[in-house]
Amino acid sequence: MLTSVDTDLIRVLADPLRLKIVTLLAEETLCTTHLVEETGARQTNLSNHLKVLREAGVVQTEPCGRFTYYKLRADVIASLAGQFAELAESARHAAENKRACP
Repeated sequence: MLTSVDTDLIRVLADPLRLKIVTLLAEETLCTTHLVEETGARQTNLSNHLKVLREAGVVQTEPCGRFTYYKLRADVIASLAGQFAELAESARHAAENKRACP
């Protein structure tokens, strides 16, 4: 049975800068300075997006001296991927189901 796709998480990831951040964090754990360099975004703008990602549970922080490192929570991404996999499986079966018009 199809579970609902987490629409709140999709909204969070729909922003191009947040998706870029997630893509970068999929490769390595980075601090804000690294993310500013990689994205070209202003530090305040980036911090706001990181806050949204953190509050959504997509990233977690790791303090390291005076820096804060961010890492992607793979379990959250895997859960969302699983929801889309279920949706795709349902769509494969839906091709066989056609509701008759009244």
